[in-house]
Amino acid sequence: MQSTARGEGRRLAARHRNIELGLLALAVAVCLAGHIDASLAMTDKLPPGLLVHGLSLGALVAVAHLAVRRFAPYADPLILPLGVFLTGFGLMLLDRLDVSYKAAHPLKGDYQKLPAAPGQLMWTFIAVAAALALIVFVKHHRFFQRYVYVMMAGALILLTAPIFSPTDSFGAKRWIKLPGLPSFEPDEFVKVAITIFFAGYLMASRDALALAGRKVWGMTLPRGRHAGPVLAIWAVSLMVLIFERDLGTSLIFFGVFVVMLYVATERTSWVVLGLLMAVGGAAVVGTVEPHVHGRVEAWLHPLDYFPPVNNQAISAQPAEALFSLGTGHMTGTGLGSGRPWLIGFAGRSDFIFTTIGEELGLAGVTAVLLVYVLLIQRGLRTAVGLTDPFGKLLATGLSAALALQVFVVVGGVSGLVPLTGKALPFLAAGGSSLLANWLMVALLIKLSDSSGRTALDPAPTSPEPLPAQPGPAERSAAAGPASPRPGGTLGAGEPLAAGLDPLPGAGPDPAAPPSGPGLTDPGAVTELRPSFGHSPAAPQPNGPQHGAATQHGGAQPSYGYPPVNEQPTHGYGQPPQSPYPQNP
Repeated sequence: MQSTARGEGRRLAARHRNIELGLLALAVAVCLAGHIDASLAMTDKLPPGLLVHGLSLGALVAVAHLAVRRFAPYADPLILPLGVFLTGFGLMLLDRLDVSYKAAHPLKGDYQKLPAAPGQLMWTFIAVAAALALIVFVKHHRFFQRYVYVMMAGALILLTAPIFSPTDSFGAKRWIKLPGLPSFEPDEFVKVAITIFFAGYLMASRDALALAGRKVWGMTLPRGRHAGPVLAIWAVSLMVLIFERDLGTSLIFFGVFVVMLYVATERTSWVVLGLLMAVGGAAVVGTVEPHVHGRVEAWLHPLDYFPPVNNQAISAQPAEALFSLGTGHMTGTGLGSGRPWLIGFAGRSDFIFTTIGEELGLAGVTAVLLVYVLLIQRGLRTAVGLTDPFGKLLATGLSAALALQVFVVVGGVSGLVPLTGKALPFLAAGGSSLLANWLMVALLIKLSDSSGRTALDPAPTSPEPLPAQPGPAERSAAAGPASPRPGGTLGAGEPLAAGLDPLPGAGPDPAAPPSGPGLTDPGAVTELRPSFGHSPAAPQPNGPQHGAATQHGGAQPSYGYPPVNEQPTHGYGQPPQSPYPQNP
């Protein structure tokens, strides 16, 4: 029965890989169709280099699929196609904007007329290659658990490095510029490394952080000595906000920690405390820091840039973004038929979202946002399916980081929150952002592979089938009829007579099979029902299974996932051994 379940799981995993291949082909076809549509609308010609672009993108996708099929065969079939579609769609939008910028700025010496799509295509190959290297060479996601503090130290160094930069870009210090090397944005890599650290730290400290404290206004607050890590993370996020003037990174950094803290402890008080601290800190910094204050003013009064107010201290881009989104209406003007290039450097910033709103309308905006939501949902489903707390927290943190970044970017462009300057994941130009996001995709693929392997390919409970043990009736027949006696037993394995006491010194029948919590008759027919995210329970000879009622009448706390010292069923260690002795 075990081998039958494993064979069925492997067939289902192969079917998932075939579904993934079909979705990848669909994603590439949709992106190439968008290239053709936009070029025909702008120039009445097919885009130059369409064949080379299509073949190169198709070859890259094929290599990625083969790597996942070989090294992560149980991975979720939607994660890779969703990442490919968003990346290809961003390349199409950048190429469309390059044509318009080149025509609108023929004599200007600024960089807006320089094409962004070729550089983004180069970074696409680098990012996908790095993601495939992670999938191939990292055998299990617990590999990162060994280096959580090393990653934390590296993340803090990268996070604070832009503070010492002598110059800033567009009012914020987010880039590191080294002589002879292209500039890069370290905060994009920090969100990945710090999420790994948070997962390792909260896994080890979740019990202490979940302890109850005093009640205030009907809400149980955490104990003071356990609030230290939250205060430290809050202080670091405020330092980023003050010295680097980077509102987006500060919100994502602190928000991811609060989300993961809630998942680890299931304490609503941590969320309330985190929201109060985030709002209070942002309000203070937004009042005293001129750059952040200007973004807040542009958010509150976007039209004050124009007459009769003529407030030149704020940017015109928030108002221009609203005009662009309003022009799109429901279905948009069509790819290549709008004027999103009127917003300066739209393709190189978060304002690439206005291109979608203007040329594809509300329908296109909704479709793209649903793609993001689906990718986030697959990450959260992976977290539910994992059995180890580190993997659960890591998948949740990566999904939360992606969700928060999409929220702050789309919210800033649409006027819901102040502008943050963060790049829209996968769509906006930027090598650092694209590389970091593809590393997140690779981590989610590895995590979903572990989750799917647990559900579809359960480990055998014993190295060989166990021989059937004789039942009570067979043992009674072999022993012969027993003469009843006062206080004794009528036969091996039969209950004591009602109202009679056992003889002194009488104990359990040595021929009887072992019994106890979690031990069943090995000769009985069992049925394996693999479910997504839950491995089949293995018998435990030394006591009740985790989560079962103890002898004191209570239930062991699980906090939503197994304990840290639970023996894994896959990837590490040996499968659990049978409690029954093997016959020679």
